[in-house]
Amino acid sequence: MDRRTTLALAAVAALALALSGAKFWFTPSTVSVARTIEQRGAFSEAERGAIEIFERVSPSVVQVAARSGSNPMTEDEGPSSPGGAPSSSGTGFIWDNQGHVVTNDHVVQGAKTVALRFASGEVTEAEVIGVAPNYDLAVLRIGNARQPPPPFALGSSADLKVGQAAFAIGNPFGLDQSMTSGIISALKRRLPTSSGREIGNVIQTDAAINPGNSGGPLLDSAGRLIGVTTAIYSPSGANAGIGFAVPVDIVNRVVPELIRTGRVPTPGIGIVAANEALATRLGIEGVIVVRTAPAGPAERAGIRGVDLASGALGDVITEANDKPVRRLSDLTDEIEQIGAGRSVKLVVKRGSQSRNLDVNIVDIGRSQ
Repeated sequence: MDRRTTLALAAVAALALALSGAKFWFTPSTVSVARTIEQRGAFSEAERGAIEIFERVSPSVVQVAARSGSNPMTEDEGPSSPGGAPSSSGTGFIWDNQGHVVTNDHVVQGAKTVALRFASGEVTEAEVIGVAPNYDLAVLRIGNARQPPPPFALGSSADLKVGQAAFAIGNPFGLDQSMTSGIISALKRRLPTSSGREIGNVIQTDAAINPGNSGGPLLDSAGRLIGVTTAIYSPSGANAGIGFAVPVDIVNRVVPELIRTGRVPTPGIGIVAANEALATRLGIEGVIVVRTAPAGPAERAGIRGVDLASGALGDVITEANDKPVRRLSDLTDEIEQIGAGRSVKLVVKRGSQSRNLDVNIVDIGRSQ
């Protein structure tokens, strides 16, 4: 036996010796079986509450698809979803047992035809019977005689608290019957509308709201309607934790008027106010009147605007019905609460002199 063969046999013997002390485990070939399901415990109180809200109210939430002529509208509700939802889709909800549906004005603005898709999958046509651009609200009427799902219970937005739970149901990106939750993160926000006015006392929430949620309900933990989702603040166009809703107290005032007459009066006194930034630069607290509408209530009451010939400052409105007026929203809020056909008591400052004036409130929307 030569040296090479001897070394080879020695290596094989060493390997055999090493393997003799090792342990190897092999899984026998068996038929795979499903694992046993472990039963979960009871839902938490918060989970039970959210589930109950969704199951109770979601049938009354509808998808709204608006078309201008034969082409889908190109408003802010985002691209078509994977399921083929039209790019104009928004959300609405049943308002009453007469088949009225509430949504946002910007969802149906300029629409020639509107279709509704219910939670059951049924699709029906609807008619726009009233719009209020100043509040971004619209009312539709279901086109056929079907019995609509029951309306929501109404809450109040007057007693809302920052930190309380909020739930939104809608159709983000055309994905219907989606529910998100969060809290009310701020109150008394102001939200500009396409009509050039502002909605006051707007609710801010961090419940996820995305394009397609517009016009859907914002609910409290009792499942009551507390607002109508209307906008998001987002540089990217998607949820960034800041959403807004029209408070239900405004909705409950505006919607019945839209059902009755198709429009909502725009109460005013016939003034054009200076930009708030100008008042701040001048150190003035109040509403600076730039000009008054010819023969309007403010002009008839003796209110003056800026004197263009001399450059003299116009009158400054500092109080309305004994409430301080620091900005235009303070004045418009008070005027809207009083309503057209009545009068408002103003304190008007001209130079160093102040005087009290009773000014009639009219529906300035009829002259527009």
